[in-house]
Amino acid sequence: MFTQEEIASFNELETSLYNYIVKNREKVAYMRIRELAAETHMSTSTILRFCRKTGCEGFSEFKVRLKMHMEEKTTDLKNAQYTVSEFFERTLKGDIDERIKSAASLIDDADTVIFIGIGSSGILAEYGARYFSSLGKFSMYIKDPYFPVHSNLRNNSVTIALSVSGENNFTVTHLNQLKQEGSTIISITNHKHSTIAKISDVNISYYVTEEWFENANITTQIPVIYTLESMAREIYALNN
Repeated sequence: MFTQEEIASFNELETSLYNYIVKNREKVAYMRIRELAAETHMSTSTILRFCRKTGCEGFSEFKVRLKMHMEEKTTDLKNAQYTVSEFFERTLKGDIDERIKSAASLIDDADTVIFIGIGSSGILAEYGARYFSSLGKFSMYIKDPYFPVHSNLRNNSVTIALSVSGENNFTVTHLNQLKQEGSTIISITNHKHSTIAKISDVNISYYVTEEWFENANITTQIPVIYTLESMAREIYALNN
């Protein structure tokens, strides 16, 4: 609810008020301005100045925004069974198997496989590199944007990018660089209309409902695991 710029603009009194509100959201949302003034030992003018700094005309508007923010935090999470069935219903009825086979063929012909991603996608990128290596296709995982990829590794390489949104700046920048250096790009994203999907040679999209909780993207990663393991097993089959 409070931006970094707003918090930085608070003076000592306003910072104290901010701390009180953050710790007592449910209580403050239903208080009158004089009650809050008495509780925090501040004047009503200080509270009004605080409200204006947060973009509100007055305390009433501030309370409305506070209540809306609290309601956003009470989002119901879907159960695991629903997310799995959603993936199977939306995705597996399409051409995902054909795309997995196309991607596997490109990877099989490559000398180097590079996985990239950050956050939960980064964890799965590391998992993918280990899984591919376990089945005989040595792969590496990059999580440092300044990690040097030497020319002998970039030649005849495939880069596999993982991103739910397909818009992560780190991944987009890195992919653009690797693509210009000749690497074939394969991406696994939640939908095909993202930037990462569009700059990829092959995109595999899984189409599940994105979920957020307290600014964290908690969208299920089950489709990504399915896709990674399916590709790795397809590569193994091509070589055996």
